[in-house]
Amino acid sequence: MDTKKSKRILEIDLTRGISCFLIPMAHTLLIYGTTYTQQNSWLGLSVHFFGKWAGIFLLAMGFSYTLSKNNTILKSIIRGFLLLAAGYFMNFLKFIVPLFLGLIPNNFIEAYGWTSPPSFDNMVYMVLTGDILQFAGMCLLFMGIIHKLVSLTNKWIPIIVTIILLSLVEFVRGYRPGITGLDYIFDLLWGAEWNIYFAVFPWFGFILVGMFFGYWYSEIDKNNAIIFKKMLQIGLVTVLTGGALCYYDYEFHMRDYFHLGIGGFIYLLGFNLMAFWLSFYWVKKFNFHKILAFFYYCSKKITTMYIIQWVVICWGMGVFGYHNKEAGSVLLLMLFYTLLTLGIQRLLDLLITKIKS
Repeated sequence: MDTKKSKRILEIDLTRGISCFLIPMAHTLLIYGTTYTQQNSWLGLSVHFFGKWAGIFLLAMGFSYTLSKNNTILKSIIRGFLLLAAGYFMNFLKFIVPLFLGLIPNNFIEAYGWTSPPSFDNMVYMVLTGDILQFAGMCLLFMGIIHKLVSLTNKWIPIIVTIILLSLVEFVRGYRPGITGLDYIFDLLWGAEWNIYFAVFPWFGFILVGMFFGYWYSEIDKNNAIIFKKMLQIGLVTVLTGGALCYYDYEFHMRDYFHLGIGGFIYLLGFNLMAFWLSFYWVKKFNFHKILAFFYYCSKKITTMYIIQWVVICWGMGVFGYHNKEAGSVLLLMLFYTLLTLGIQRLLDLLITKIKS
């Protein structure tokens, strides 16, 4: 297949599709694995090493955005609020519905430091948990403005904004004005607690770097070979630079996966950029169209599959428990939830097709 003539960038779709396919596995480990299984077992160590793929979605989101027809300021804001709504609706489905159905184990509630049954405030906290959908929605509120600035100046604007984000993150991280409601908005921007998993500072930088490569891609007449080679080269430099910074001061530069420091951001950026070059190599080298088509499908359905897998995994705690499985059992549950997610997505596709017809 000629990727240069294709309307879609197959390398982007392949990378995002593979990552989408692997999501249920990581979340199954997070919900069902014991502490030892998550942190010390061969399965946990493998998932933690290879499972740093949130940046892939964000880089792909930024890259694709620059080529989209829906990148005006108004359309971006509308899409941003729709994604925010989808994120909060997902939280309602994954937490509140199973709570009322009696599917949430007591030790899950106790892990928050609460007593069972959870209070109304506890349930509000769960619904307002900031996941990657809320993060993407917040970023879309700003992406249209940045795109407008690029069209007026040059492609380096996203990189400049990324440098500003990284320069400020340690100064603003965790700051709250102490005003109810407004505190939550600040948490979405640069929260340091576990009510927000992906804050705009510094994670927005992944989207911005993706936008930069998208503008560069258009500038070089959409030459796939050149842009993915550049991703590999820059990825190697950043992964070595970030790795060195993390080695020098791990606590400051890596912190933890969801609250990255400067070095951790740079390291993971390089790691994810190189993944795109690897997909370019696979698309160019191998001729397995059915496998590629499957991952392109996952890429296309990424939002609904993300919501589905979280909902079924959380509901499953009523059957399988919470943080109580060893590696072998978790591996079987990974297979189960991956197949279940794909099956529900397929049924949803058929239902939508039937309604449209």
